[in-house]
Amino acid sequence: MEDNKIVGEIFGELDENIKIIEHELDIKVFLSDGQIKLIGYEDNLILAEKLINNLIDIIKIQKKLDRHELRYAIDLIVEGKDSQIKDLLNEIICITSTGKSIKPKTLGQKRYVDAIKKNDIVFGIGPAGTGKTYLAVAMAAQAFKNKEVNRIILTRPAVEAGESLGFLPGDLQEKVDPYLRPMYDALFDILGYENYLRYMDKGLIEVAPLAYMRGRTLDSAYVILDEAQNTTNEQMKMFLTRLGYGSKAIVTGDITQIDLPRGKESGLKTITRVLDNIKGIDLIYLSKYDIVRHPLVQRIIDAYERYESK
Repeated sequence: MEDNKIVGEIFGELDENIKIIEHELDIKVFLSDGQIKLIGYEDNLILAEKLINNLIDIIKIQKKLDRHELRYAIDLIVEGKDSQIKDLLNEIICITSTGKSIKPKTLGQKRYVDAIKKNDIVFGIGPAGTGKTYLAVAMAAQAFKNKEVNRIILTRPAVEAGESLGFLPGDLQEKVDPYLRPMYDALFDILGYENYLRYMDKGLIEVAPLAYMRGRTLDSAYVILDEAQNTTNEQMKMFLTRLGYGSKAIVTGDITQIDLPRGKESGLKTITRVLDNIKGIDLIYLSKYDIVRHPLVQRIIDAYERYESK
């Protein structure tokens, strides 16, 4: 990759990236004879030099630099964790139907992905935007492509309908769609719409409400339970005991967003106490620092946490 292209990526469109770097590290950045020059206090310049070198590595591998990667690299540099930036670069989960690489974008996400590789049951717990569901679906899709499992099963408690889907109009697919749309979106993105439909028709991908898991044994399957904070203790036990030979289960949820009726305890909250320290099971906690959405999302979560702690 030519040096001027690397410099162009570092500076960003209309120098947007440089404005972020200058603001976050309290330095001045400019170009002189094709070279990046830095002005500021010595400690800040040391951080900036580490940042620029890491950004060059990122761009050489990816050809592009997005805003989240820049902000996260700055955070790691400031925290003295710059050596871990390369760990993120070398981890590709799968390639989407459009040729996009899916990989963990934060250290928390990497811990989550590593845990999924090493364990048959993994709980991913954290706020919205941390990639819990998307990364789980990506791991499932790759395992399916590699023929490690024969099918993918995605499920979610339909709390908004009280799990009483029989009282809703339309066939099962129409009833389930509103509750499972986030999981559909991830599958469309990763597999492509036509492949998704083909696998659905063959029964190799199944998307169903949690109530439909009762009484089944799920062999050679990659099973993902999303929005698990809205399961009861009975539902969580039922789900986990469906797992058969050659299967993996990923359970995702946000214990700060429980929509169960008053008096009902979340199965996800209980499970953190029941299944801790069991071999083959891992609980990964993601935080606001793992959010990969608009930078304002993290600030909004911070603001709510401050308000609720008063």
